[in-house]
Amino acid sequence: MTTSVLVLNSGSSSVKFGLFDISADAPALLCKGLLDEHEAKPRLVVTSPAGDDLFETRRTASGSDSGHLFADVLGFIEDRFGDHLLRAVGHRIVHGGPDYSGPAELTDDVYAKLAALTPLAPLHQPRCLAPVHIIRAMKPDLTQIACFDTAFHHGMTPPASRFAIPRRYDERGIRRYGFHGLSFEYVAGRLAQIAPELVAKRTVIAHLGNGASLCALRDGRSIDTTMGLTPLDGLVMGTRCGTIDPGVLLYLQQHENMPVEDVQHLLYHESGLLGVSGLSADMRTLLASGSVAAHEAVELFVLRAAQQIAMMATTLGGLDCLVFTGGIGEHAKEIRSAIGERLGWLGVRIDAAANDAAHERVSGDGDTVDVFVIPTNEELMIARHCVTALRTVKS
Repeated sequence: MTTSVLVLNSGSSSVKFGLFDISADAPALLCKGLLDEHEAKPRLVVTSPAGDDLFETRRTASGSDSGHLFADVLGFIEDRFGDHLLRAVGHRIVHGGPDYSGPAELTDDVYAKLAALTPLAPLHQPRCLAPVHIIRAMKPDLTQIACFDTAFHHGMTPPASRFAIPRRYDERGIRRYGFHGLSFEYVAGRLAQIAPELVAKRTVIAHLGNGASLCALRDGRSIDTTMGLTPLDGLVMGTRCGTIDPGVLLYLQQHENMPVEDVQHLLYHESGLLGVSGLSADMRTLLASGSVAAHEAVELFVLRAAQQIAMMATTLGGLDCLVFTGGIGEHAKEIRSAIGERLGWLGVRIDAAANDAAHERVSGDGDTVDVFVIPTNEELMIARHCVTALRTVKS
């Protein structure tokens, strides 16, 4: 019988998913979809690998909870792919803490350890873990596997992994973990296919989207990254602040009398592009706007990205390759161009025609730094990790 895995990639208001055939050497996408709880009538949309509509349903307010939507997904899979054995469900889990450097079966003990990490990713961790309970209630014997955004950075060592605080806190796990690891891992593998001669070179991958971070890469390994203990650090993001003077947080608490919960909400939900523009967290909206505040938000996003690409280059001792990925990195040619202009002193040149056409390579022949646009695929990366984990379970 053909076997498959269901991959769930939970975001702040929706869940992307993919069903993969794992009978052959490499996972093959059977269908993909979205569980969108953000709309007035939450919906499930399923499409073929080519993007053709296969199924859609909407839920009324009385039946709009996530459990109903997940039941719809499993029902569709059973109806459409009943000849496949659903072997496992793979979940993107944002924070794996110090213990997990690879995929792990979601036993009760593992789940408890991951739930305890919620203070380090309060926006993401509960959303990632919620489907585990729902699926378990529906299919208690179905294997569930955690795949971690932090795992790719697990080999980072001092000084890149350290904060400049007393060592006793590092020993308690207060260190820089990094995130977006599933995306970076996929893009690193794709780059090795496209340009194997660059694998040993000094590469920075820029995952730019509503969440955004950079990874300094050499020999296929993460050497440094811009996010730290939590997904708040580093670049300006859709609603998150990125790097900020910690004195600002002390001031808000001590002199604005803001409770910790309000500060947390401010940093995760009201800052970034939304906070600076006062208009939107969506880069497309800001680029189309003529307002001064929207322009300033875009400028700040570009400046921080360029500054921190240079910071990653410092860790690497130079820059040979720059890769753009993520929603903004893949689709916003204006942002790629503006970042390239700021990094001209570092040897970055972006060919205007190639950039406008979103070619895979957007640098010119003979340029000092090779620049690529590589779409990410976190769901496929999770499916690959599930295959690895299932082999371990069998053995």
